[in-house]
Amino acid sequence: MLADIRAVIVDLDGTMVDTLGDFEVALNRTMADLDLPPVDRAAVERTVGKGSEHLIRTLLGQQLARTDVKGVGQACPALTVDALYERAWQRYQHHYLSINGQFADVYPGVESGLRWLKGRGMPMACLTNKPLAFAQGLLAAKGLEGYFSRVFGGDSFERKKPDPLPLLRTCEALSSEPARTLMLGDSLNDAQAARAAGCPVVLVTYGYNHGQPVQQAGADAYLDRLDGLDGLLA
Repeated sequence: MLADIRAVIVDLDGTMVDTLGDFEVALNRTMADLDLPPVDRAAVERTVGKGSEHLIRTLLGQQLARTDVKGVGQACPALTVDALYERAWQRYQHHYLSINGQFADVYPGVESGLRWLKGRGMPMACLTNKPLAFAQGLLAAKGLEGYFSRVFGGDSFERKKPDPLPLLRTCEALSSEPARTLMLGDSLNDAQAARAAGCPVVLVTYGYNHGQPVQQAGADAYLDRLDGLDGLLA
């Protein structure tokens, strides 16, 4: 399936950039604004990947359920995830955009891997469940935007990965058939979306996969570094 690749779709968080630091800082500043306790880094790592709405709702629920805020919740029945979500989302956007990329690092091998793909004339798109404005800002901050002819975020289409729609639309934007378009990601979300869209998929072993071994995701191949692609596609 990797012998006739003509275009590449690349995920962002956990695949190209380690953004846990950005998530942790923005989320903890948001929780502080809401008078909630700070989030745990491990909880953030298990939750990222399904879009910012899912991230915020899940972690809000966890923080409200913690022992040290239960009394507040019982005293104020209106203090629920739904009641807090809009304010949390506004504060999260503010904080994330203010620090976007400052606490994040490009993984080793990513830039050399992208350069190798570009040198082969591969049309490339970045496709992430991260909001588009966040994704564009991060790619610019890390000097990666020049590798991609198109960038799509979690708010670019009606549905997010693991639904195949974003991949199918991205293939259309690249003028590439799904069977000849490689999905590069780090999680089961990417693998499921690729399988449903008819795209081959390669996953990196160092990213975020909701606390589960990524080797269980059923990809066509796994890479410890993105610049190992030359051994798969040469």
